[in-house]
Amino acid sequence: MEKTILVVDDDPELGHLLHDYFCDWGYNVLLACDGNQMREQLADNQIDLVVLDFMLPGEDGFALCRALRADSDIPVLMLTANGDEMNRIIGLEMGADDYINKPFNPRELLARVKNILRRTGEAGDARLQKKAKKLYFSGWVLDLDARHLVDADEVVVPLSSGEFKLLKALTENPNRVLTRDQLMDIISSREAGPFDRTIDVMISRLRRRLGNDEEQPLIRTIRSEGYMLVSRVERRA
Repeated sequence: MEKTILVVDDDPELGHLLHDYFCDWGYNVLLACDGNQMREQLADNQIDLVVLDFMLPGEDGFALCRALRADSDIPVLMLTANGDEMNRIIGLEMGADDYINKPFNPRELLARVKNILRRTGEAGDARLQKKAKKLYFSGWVLDLDARHLVDADEVVVPLSSGEFKLLKALTENPNRVLTRDQLMDIISSREAGPFDRTIDVMISRLRRRLGNDEEQPLIRTIRSEGYMLVSRVERRA
């Protein structure tokens, strides 16, 4: 089935370049130059992935990513300025699933897009093949079908695609240390570099969603090793 990519960038030359490039690879590509056009495209079309520039007129990419993540699990790949680590970190904190620096090689962007769509597609196929399952831990429920959290008051907490995969891995391996490389492979199929903070940022986001208790955090940092969910977990159909 043809996948639809929404490119949100105020550079018309780049937008049309990406449009032609992704169309040549069999994707349906839509363009938007700002937040208003992005919302119109999302309202009128079934979008499988958003490629979002952080430098936009009006609402910037960070605000749009946060707004998108508040009520959607559509994966987001952010375009960031080359070498600007802070922008990359903020983008991840806002809920982006991956990022790529400008200027970029179109083939690298294509590879990242394929990886994200493959992961989300596999998750969708698995949901269709299995009965609804839920993981119960410390007053929380991770709904594996709906791909979101539910708190003790039955309030739904949306998760980004990356957050869901990360929390699923931790809850399916409770009280066991998972290394950063293992977690990076789960969420992005690539190894973590020596200065890559992607997993640390996403763990921080999850802790905030879980109402982090600094003295007894549910997700514990194991120095020089990785992270571990400290909780009893029960799986129910």
